[in-house]
Amino acid sequence: MNQKIPLSWLQLTREKTRLAVALAGISFADILMFMQLGFRDALYYSNVRFHNSLQGDIVLINSQSSAVLAMRSFSQRRLYKALELPAVQSVHPIYLDFTIWKNPITGRPRSILIFGMNPETNIVNLPGVQENLDKLKLPDVVLFDRSSRIEYGPIAANFSQGKTVTAEVRRRRIKVEGLFTLGASFGADGNLITSDINFLRIFSNRQKGLIDIGLIRLKPGADAQVVAQELRQYLPKEVNVLTKQEFIDFERNYWANSTAIGFIFTLGTVMGFIVGTVIVYQILYTEVADHLAEYATLKAIGYTQNYLLTVILQEALLLAILGYFPGIVFALFMYQSARDATLLPVFMSFDRAVMVLILTMLMCIISGAIAVRKLRSADPADIF
Repeated sequence: MNQKIPLSWLQLTREKTRLAVALAGISFADILMFMQLGFRDALYYSNVRFHNSLQGDIVLINSQSSAVLAMRSFSQRRLYKALELPAVQSVHPIYLDFTIWKNPITGRPRSILIFGMNPETNIVNLPGVQENLDKLKLPDVVLFDRSSRIEYGPIAANFSQGKTVTAEVRRRRIKVEGLFTLGASFGADGNLITSDINFLRIFSNRQKGLIDIGLIRLKPGADAQVVAQELRQYLPKEVNVLTKQEFIDFERNYWANSTAIGFIFTLGTVMGFIVGTVIVYQILYTEVADHLAEYATLKAIGYTQNYLLTVILQEALLLAILGYFPGIVFALFMYQSARDATLLPVFMSFDRAVMVLILTMLMCIISGAIAVRKLRSADPADIF
């Protein structure tokens, strides 16, 4: 039995050049949306990788802190006071600050983020930290983030070759004794981990007794939400008490709502949607206008207005699907290029792929719904 070819497909493929232009326009809009959403998600993910790695249940920070980029110190006595609650198992102070790293090859300075913590207990789930903790007990020893940008020098490569790697940090000579993996972010191009004692040696002007993050581990079975609420009532208001997830959301919300960059990526996605809508509308409107006589003929022989509307909407959906696939393929190549150039976690996710597909279909349906208004002027009386 012969299968009937849908009229919508025949209409689209009749003008091959017009179809190619339409698909190119839709693919371009998809690529734009993919890149903007990819960079936005990389922004969020890269800036909370450290937060996700924390092996604890509750986090204390200064109530005036807004993000890792803008941390305010607070007295470690607030952290140790939490031990008075029966549900608290242990507490762990964390120091962090930005300083200047001098490339040991070129001597060029570059800002780097340093974390200081007690090497007796591993409190971060990051590759390379656990096996190198004992090395941090030595003076002026650090672990270098192998995923830092190349501008810091060939540190990871030289260390992996067995070479002695030293550098100058804050006018102090330090030695790299191990590598770990955290990754660059929009806030920091590179990272170091050292002991709390070495951290205070590097930042010799820092007031003793002040920390940046307080990590709290609870006893098995304790409810983090309940204990966090108890701590909020127990500790002074100068300390912000957050569960681990709230700490992650705290950082994410800063980049999403308190910086221009999060808004810019979202705006770029909206602009891609608008551009695609306009392109598809122009294609469909031209297609309807060029075949107005044929549509009027179909009306004259008994086809209803709703049938013709269905044909146009089918064309819109076909354009969406056909234009989506080259868009996602090209976006994958763009993601790889961006990842290699920036070392940021720009990856394709299933949720994002589905979201852009839905946006593409919605974009084309809206365009088709606007373009079908032209069909109202397809009056058989004007043709015959």
